[in-house]
Amino acid sequence: MKANEANLMELLRKSRQFAIPIFQRTYSWTERECRQLWDDINRTGSSDAIRAHFVGSIVYIEESPYVISNQSPLLVIDGQQRLTTVSLLIAALAKALAGVAEKEQEPLQGFSPRKLRNYYLVNPEEEGEKRHKLILTQTDKASLIAVVNDNPQPTVASLRITQNYALFESWIAAPECNVATVCKGLAKLMVVDVALSRGQDNPQLIFESMNSTGRELTQADLIRNFVLMGLEPSQQIALYEQYWRPMEVDFGQEAYGRHFDKFMRHYLTFRTGEIPNIRAVYEAFKTYARSPQVAQAGVAALVADLRIFAGHYCRMALGAEPDLELEAAFHDLRELRVDVAFPFLLEMYHDYHSGLLTREDLLAAVRFVEAYVFRRAICAIPTNSLNKTFSTFTRVLKKDRYLESVQVHFLTMPSYRRFPSDQEFHRDLKTRDLYNFPRRSYWLRRLENYGRKERVCVDEYTIEHILPQNENLSAAWRTALGPEWERIHATWLHTLGNLTLTGYNSEYGDRSFPEKRDMKGGFRESPLRVNAGLGQLAEWNEETIKARAEKLAGTAVHVWATPSLKPEVLEAYRPKGVAADHVAKHHPHVLTSPTRELFTAFRREVLALDPCVTEVSFKSYIAYKAETNFVDVVPQSSRLRLSLNLSFPEIYDPRDVCRDVTGLGHWGNGDVELVLASLHELPYVMGLVRQALEKQLGNGENG
Repeated sequence: MKANEANLMELLRKSRQFAIPIFQRTYSWTERECRQLWDDINRTGSSDAIRAHFVGSIVYIEESPYVISNQSPLLVIDGQQRLTTVSLLIAALAKALAGVAEKEQEPLQGFSPRKLRNYYLVNPEEEGEKRHKLILTQTDKASLIAVVNDNPQPTVASLRITQNYALFESWIAAPECNVATVCKGLAKLMVVDVALSRGQDNPQLIFESMNSTGRELTQADLIRNFVLMGLEPSQQIALYEQYWRPMEVDFGQEAYGRHFDKFMRHYLTFRTGEIPNIRAVYEAFKTYARSPQVAQAGVAALVADLRIFAGHYCRMALGAEPDLELEAAFHDLRELRVDVAFPFLLEMYHDYHSGLLTREDLLAAVRFVEAYVFRRAICAIPTNSLNKTFSTFTRVLKKDRYLESVQVHFLTMPSYRRFPSDQEFHRDLKTRDLYNFPRRSYWLRRLENYGRKERVCVDEYTIEHILPQNENLSAAWRTALGPEWERIHATWLHTLGNLTLTGYNSEYGDRSFPEKRDMKGGFRESPLRVNAGLGQLAEWNEETIKARAEKLAGTAVHVWATPSLKPEVLEAYRPKGVAADHVAKHHPHVLTSPTRELFTAFRREVLALDPCVTEVSFKSYIAYKAETNFVDVVPQSSRLRLSLNLSFPEIYDPRDVCRDVTGLGHWGNGDVELVLASLHELPYVMGLVRQALEKQLGNGENG
């Protein structure tokens, strides 16, 4: 590697051509980054005291050991954003100067329109692609060439190229712009010119370690470079054009930057069962790509798999699903923001795509996911376990009985992950503040369109409080509500029974109920199902609010339906461990003193931790589990040996009573072992056990 300080304009002039490899991200600078560069150039150009302005590094691969002497293109590893942006500015400057009087066309030596083009934008004696100093990739390539040649943009133009070129044109044309100052600033731009030798330097390691002054690289940028950079150019092109480029097209120019990192996180969760931190997706991907099974299959197989699942994700998350009924279900999930379910949804959609899951069963399963998340939100169940719930969901599926096993798992999850019952959902929906619910248009739309073939666009309506929000209710409203009007107003204002949809919100205002009912466009004339029955009511008070809430909640139970299976089907799925009442049979030590008293006390404390905790006895140990074991007990003659299902670094043990059994053979699950020998140790030990249970309950991760 050779690194030299260089003037950027001179570097452009001496270089025959910079080319952006296909594994690099597309041009992504926005107005913010362009404005920063523009301001820096003007500040530098306006002061003779500022001799130079450093704008970062230009890192490229060369075939020859001599910088800038090679006739083949220099492949840019880092610096694409700066090179492209400066080229756009030079092109805009050349065009602006060509339009002024001839004597004003060179405000600074070397900055005439002809010299700007022939020194910094094109190789005038060359033809085709060799003519251009900078060659970008895909859509960016055609758009930059059109800018440099002052030709019309292609049908599918690069948004960033065209927008930023237009920005520079407008800034140069502004009355306050001093073109000579811009030229002086450009002439002072400095970079570190870093030339790598193919076969000697590791471009990927250098790329990862570079500190860019432009837009931060996304996890997707790093992943694409990691996958393609080490391949031979012909293989890079083949894999990029066959798999990666179609992914970028599916996502779209803008959505690719916003969604690809999320997709990759869901993909890795689905493939590994572990949820990577959103800021560490790249590191998780490298670990996955280097795993023996994936590495043995090869890069082509990995990229092909990514292409398939990216297509699934775009159909579900970006509205690309062609089946209208499935798209409606995915739309509802998107509106409800059920991102945590995508690892599970990716596998289900792939099985549907492969013919393993029918369309009808996929649709039903998606609706159960929607109902599960919405019911839990209404019932105010914490979301901190949802990530883990969906990341491990497919482990329990029986794909020969696909939908049945999905329903069973929803119905048998423990209390903290439970699918709220009809009774619980019906009760809480009637009293929940739904006006301030984060996605209130979602639940109103779903209620209104339940059972409709012709869907109503709720966006055309606004939410109406039948009983007005105004705390200073009119005399008519106070009379209608009775002496406890303040309590009724505070209790029921934002609840299901008092909320509806209307196109006449401004006309309704604080009018009395009879006026809202009988006016033009009032409740008597409303075509909306959520307003059914309002036109026949004589008054609006606490009883009618509660009655309407009861009716709508009854409908909601069917809109967000719970799975329904026969008891014998559920029973067939229950684990076939040894029943808890067989503990004494398999572990006679628990019948002798002092172990019996110790075990009885420990057992009582563990089962009281959470209603979801169950006990299963095996010949070698007794397990206490939520979804899986969190503590296992081996009764001994005078003590209990406990195994906690945690990795040893995770346990907080200030008394240092735990032992690290990582990699050692032992009964039970987990890497933490300890001994309970007396009742006075029990409170401290239960604090350790509770850590293992809380880890399984979700570990505080936001859903």
